[in-house]
Amino acid sequence: MNALADTVDAAADPLVIAGKTYRSRLLTGTGKFKDADETARATAAAGAEIVTVAIRRTNLGQNPGEPNLLDVLPPSRYTILPNTAGCYTADEAVRTCRLARELLDGHKLVKLEVLGDQRTLFPDVVQTLAAAQTLVADGFDVMVYTSDDPILARRLEEIGCVAVMPLAAPIGSGLGIQNRYNLLEIVENAKVPVLVDAGVGTASDASIAMELGCDGVLMNTAIAGARDPVRMALAMKLAVEAGRHAFLAGRIPRKRYASASSPVDGLVG
Repeated sequence: MNALADTVDAAADPLVIAGKTYRSRLLTGTGKFKDADETARATAAAGAEIVTVAIRRTNLGQNPGEPNLLDVLPPSRYTILPNTAGCYTADEAVRTCRLARELLDGHKLVKLEVLGDQRTLFPDVVQTLAAAQTLVADGFDVMVYTSDDPILARRLEEIGCVAVMPLAAPIGSGLGIQNRYNLLEIVENAKVPVLVDAGVGTASDASIAMELGCDGVLMNTAIAGARDPVRMALAMKLAVEAGRHAFLAGRIPRKRYASASSPVDGLVG
């Protein structure tokens, strides 16, 4: 069974973002861990291939003499996904992405997030649209954090974003998926990958996102904030894999009444 699962994941069902294929559908963050060693161990336990990095908060070489995250998460092993966390205007986000491109030798793949509120960290959709248009025109491959509005998700795809990343709940809240019907609407109409970003609290949340048909899940707080981050990272890896297999297998219909496992017609007596 393990051999079959490996074959399905690796060959028949890859995650494709901006033309590159990945085995793992779990993307992880790099903040909030107690130290670099825990970051590296949790990332490895998660099986993540894409790791997102807050450019404004993390040293990727812009501060010589300070610990460099790339020493523990080398680009030779991981796809580094610079993000614009902490940006509240389109101009800030665009400048941050251009800085990341310089630091990472022309790297084009970025995660765009433009926040509109310091308390909830909800996205500012107007500024997000403006930044996305500028970044796509400037040659970036943009994965975009957004609200769970299906119309907005469609507009971001039309602009040219390579992945749409609707929130399940506010960043860091751990509330899980609050509006699965909006996510379903986004998934059913998207022609680019849809990844749940923000709000996951535990493994079942990640599994539900995948069972809905999402292409992946990105998380940080749910892992880094756990009592045992490395073990939680493993739990999330397994949950994402299980949810994906369940989605592809197809669940049975929900019914109001029980249905016997074995037919009773034709039994003797």
